[in-house]
Amino acid sequence: MLNCIIMKRQTHSTPPKKRRTTLTLPADSLAQAERIARARKVSLSTVISDALTEGLRLNTGAERSKEVLSAYKTAFAGFSDDELAILDGVILEPTPK
Repeated sequence: MLNCIIMKRQTHSTPPKKRRTTLTLPADSLAQAERIARARKVSLSTVISDALTEGLRLNTGAERSKEVLSAYKTAFAGFSDDELAILDGVILEPTPK
């Protein structure tokens, strides 16, 4: 008889480290963040942290897109416009000569 023991891997996630800081924000942005915090029933700190996290995520995505476009341009720099269009699958029928 074969006995198997399956153990569940326990993960102990530690909350991210936090640091206290002082920010100077535009009054209208702060007022909007305060309204959001009240509507969501969370702290102002949570709203600002979430907004900053999302903004940084979008910025990272934009930077990555620029890197990919730059690599694409470098890789295909020697191709003509017609050759690039064919590679991109844009030309669906032959062009008249």
